[in-house]
Amino acid sequence: MSVTAAGGFVAAGLACGIKGGGVPDLALVATADHRPVPVAATFTTNRAPAAPVQVSRAHLAATCSGAAAVVLNSGNANAATGAAGRADAERTCGLVAAELGCEPGEVLVCSTGLIGIPLPMAPLRAGVAPLAAALSAEGGEAAARAILTTDTVSKQCVVEGPGFTVGGMAKGAAMLAPAMVGPPSATMLAVLTTDAAA
Repeated sequence: MSVTAAGGFVAAGLACGIKGGGVPDLALVATADHRPVPVAATFTTNRAPAAPVQVSRAHLAATCSGAAAVVLNSGNANAATGAAGRADAERTCGLVAAELGCEPGEVLVCSTGLIGIPLPMAPLRAGVAPLAAALSAEGGEAAARAILTTDTVSKQCVVEGPGFTVGGMAKGAAMLAPAMVGPPSATMLAVLTTDAAA
């Protein structure tokens, strides 16, 4: 029961040192062949979105090919960090793309955690290569644990239909109104994968 339940997807999660203390804080969900697939996304309606939201929106608007991966970190939201935060989000996509052999614009990025603090890039740079190397069809649970902040348990789900599977993971605890269609929104992340034709 994980985000890799649908055929053709792999995932991984590990501790890279953003949080410290060996707590998992970096996750990756990717296509098994690292080639882009059709993708859709919904984002916060906040007028001051965090850098990862801005970068992922831009990547989706610019690409015709879709996405090959979503990289997610916890422990730092890369929010209220201005142009430097956007550059760090782009660098994160570039690091993942270099490991997977895809284009940076085919990588989406999500961050959750402390606000207003620069994203610590040194642990991220050190963590991306082992994260990519750990990708597997069995890596969904590790990925789901790595995106947690105040959550006490990982959140995963699988739905099977006639000829297709949808797998997912999410984070978010004590969300008062995580409305993605109108304010207010909340620090919630979710990744869904499917082998359905879309």
